[in-house]
Amino acid sequence: MSDDPPAATSADRPRLVYPFTTRPGPGQRLEIAPGVQWLRMPLPFHLDHINLWLLAEEGGYAIVDTGTRTEDVIGLWQTVFEELQEQGQPTRVLATHMHPDHVGAAGWITRRFGVPLWMTRLEYLSCRVMAGDTGREPPADALAFYRQAGWSAHAIDVYRGRFGRFGLYIHALPESYRRLQDGAELRIGARHWRVVVGSGHSPEHACLHCAHDALFISGDQVLPRISSNISVNAVEPDADPLADWLASLDKLRREVPDDVLVLPAHNEPFRGLHARLAALASGQQIALQRLRRRLGQPRRAIDVFASLFGRPVPEGDVGLLGLATGESVACLNHLWRRDELVVETDSDGVRWYRLKGSPP
Repeated sequence: MSDDPPAATSADRPRLVYPFTTRPGPGQRLEIAPGVQWLRMPLPFHLDHINLWLLAEEGGYAIVDTGTRTEDVIGLWQTVFEELQEQGQPTRVLATHMHPDHVGAAGWITRRFGVPLWMTRLEYLSCRVMAGDTGREPPADALAFYRQAGWSAHAIDVYRGRFGRFGLYIHALPESYRRLQDGAELRIGARHWRVVVGSGHSPEHACLHCAHDALFISGDQVLPRISSNISVNAVEPDADPLADWLASLDKLRREVPDDVLVLPAHNEPFRGLHARLAALASGQQIALQRLRRRLGQPRRAIDVFASLFGRPVPEGDVGLLGLATGESVACLNHLWRRDELVVETDSDGVRWYRLKGSPP
């Protein structure tokens, strides 16, 4: 995830309303609507927090997203469970998507309390596959992907040592799950929630919309202060997740009213969904236009970071380099799929991109 790209004018920046003047600390809770609690957990990444949601229902409460598999998060969950003993215990876990900050503690919670995990099919299966890479050597296809992007031999060597870390932040998922599907209606306590699926950030990301109370749990699909990471990875190197994400922004604008209180996975709850959706789409088009100007001569994926993010990305931080590379390739693939680019591979296996009609 990255800060929003610089907008062309102040009019492109959304006018959002943040109704809560305080935010919960790590492991603390804040009721934002009857039976809906905002819980915050720390993260061991560049982004240092995640918002989780507790939804009251008979016998206890459903948990939406869980935080990572880390000692501090598990300790904080233990405290939360003790504090909520009089209200019952977890009744189910719903995961918006497969990333470790959202599903990392799900296996531990579901086993401890004997409750089901609810996810979309692609998110559940994709998470199982990626967690299975833990302890493996990186496959040749993955090394080739980063070589094509222009990574140095040193960066690739560091990547070799880091490969398979995805599963380290995830407790093993339960062996079965309950499927969330786009358009499905869920009754959780006194409320009905409709599943609204988006994609681009992840394969089949589930959001939850309660029309009666104008609440929208957006996960990572819509964030107020940062933009979601939209990346290509080595498993599907020619994918166009940016097209999926832009289509999902349009879908959310059609299907979710503007009056909702948006409950995002990061930053703070806000109002102004449609303004934010428009700003995200506009910001992406501005970034693509800057990228087109950069591609008047051949460039590698690592050569366009400044055009897309407004700053260079240090090679020494391979984790950040990987995120930036995935986003750059997503933007390049998006233009390539629209027949705007020529893509050529040199004798070292590096891909070079340029606008059609520009000199080689």
